[in-house]
Amino acid sequence: MKHDLTRRGFLAASAAMAATTVLPRGAYAQATPLTLTAATRVIEVGGRAATVMGLANGTGKQGLILDPGQRFRVDLTNALDEETIIHWHGQIPPNVQDGVPDLPMPLLKPGETRSYDYAAMPGTFWMHSHVPVQEMSLLAAPLIVRRPEDLTSDRQEVVMFLHDFSFRPAADVLAEITEGAAHHDVGNMGATMQGPGGMLGMDHSGIAMGGMMSGGSGHMNMAGGMNMGGMGAGGMEMDLNDFDFDAYLVNDRSLADPEVITVERKGRILLRVINAAAATSFWIDTGGIPARLVAVDGHAVEPMAGTRFGLAMAQRLDLEIDLPGAGAFPIIALREGARERTGLILATSGAEIRRMDDLSETESGAFDIDLSQEAALRAARPEGAPALPPRAVDRSHQIMLGGAMQPYLWTINGQVWGNHTPITAKTGERVHLTFHNMSMMGHPMHLHGHVFQVVNINGRDIDGAVRDTVYVPPMTMVTIALDAGEAARWMLHCHHMPHLSTGMMTEFAVSA
Repeated sequence: MKHDLTRRGFLAASAAMAATTVLPRGAYAQATPLTLTAATRVIEVGGRAATVMGLANGTGKQGLILDPGQRFRVDLTNALDEETIIHWHGQIPPNVQDGVPDLPMPLLKPGETRSYDYAAMPGTFWMHSHVPVQEMSLLAAPLIVRRPEDLTSDRQEVVMFLHDFSFRPAADVLAEITEGAAHHDVGNMGATMQGPGGMLGMDHSGIAMGGMMSGGSGHMNMAGGMNMGGMGAGGMEMDLNDFDFDAYLVNDRSLADPEVITVERKGRILLRVINAAAATSFWIDTGGIPARLVAVDGHAVEPMAGTRFGLAMAQRLDLEIDLPGAGAFPIIALREGARERTGLILATSGAEIRRMDDLSETESGAFDIDLSQEAALRAARPEGAPALPPRAVDRSHQIMLGGAMQPYLWTINGQVWGNHTPITAKTGERVHLTFHNMSMMGHPMHLHGHVFQVVNINGRDIDGAVRDTVYVPPMTMVTIALDAGEAARWMLHCHHMPHLSTGMMTEFAVSA
């Protein structure tokens, strides 16, 4: 399928995809709120129909695009036959609009509509259910907030929205991964939650480092399991992937039937990559065409050149790509530590489109195990200003990330949600949070209601990127800096859905 697009002026951000929309200019006065509807839909994967969930806008397309300065003024309707709630990932709405079950608002009942209105932060963001099985059922969509330069830049915008997908019900997949230990509705993960063998509340930070690691689907095993290309400190092997999904999708399509986007010869592309996968990190490969990484998690960085960039679950990358001429140019997403791949194709008019296999010849490596990509990122400074104004640190917290494959249980400071001790701060304080991962899986850590700067990696100070989700590989330490915001209970959790489902979530409790 091809789409005729132009580079200048009007955004065509995901003509590549049923997951975005372009609004007519008159809509930006927004006399009435925009609409989003959580509902089921049918997609085709490998020639098979599959019923999944989605977030449709008023035109029936998936997701939203806002113009520069446009408020996020949206009426959300739940057309599912079950309760749901949507989180506006990376945005900073008032806490009451943040979209976490019962913190403070309850889930939307079937047929219920809820209104949202807040000042939108520009950049590449997304929105998703905060019920893990629903996010795994593709209840997620792009949320693109354009900057003024996006309207004037001579470049074509394309969204690359990544998923891992199974034909099986998400609840069954989650139960298999977690050996039945997951709580599918985080709204019900209360103090009564019990872990396997009654081990809840114990510090599991070290139990991932023994012969008890499983050699299940895609796992590394210290006793001699599959070697997926990742080594932890001291040569210990990592667990990279919990589950072999049936397909890996870009814009709801696999590489067997990829989206083909018509581009101009020697055109410039702004590729907005969003990793909405439940449990998969990806490498983005531009096929040898030089690219510039210009933003992460919606926030500008000093341009970094390359042809392969990685991103963990919930993270985003903005890549500028100058096409060399006429032809077809695949942009490939490689599953971390495996041969599976997906992607889309940029093609000039009349170019020959060759079919690509969804398995590469070799396995990709582990994603950023030494944090070399993260350490190289530098926040862009408007007019030389620092990403965060320099000031003394008022409060510091060390946060231990632990867990194991058997029993499948993942913890923050040795605790799970519902049996957790909040991480505290006061509004306006400069806070440092140091994540110390003592498990043998990586954890993409997401903080609600705040943006933060990465300021230290393994004891080395850096002037790093501004983010909302930071990846912490096994046996590493990452420190982030932030200014505590609205006095409220804000979620802090791993964005690997099976990890979250077994309780890898706490709260950043800000007081006035």
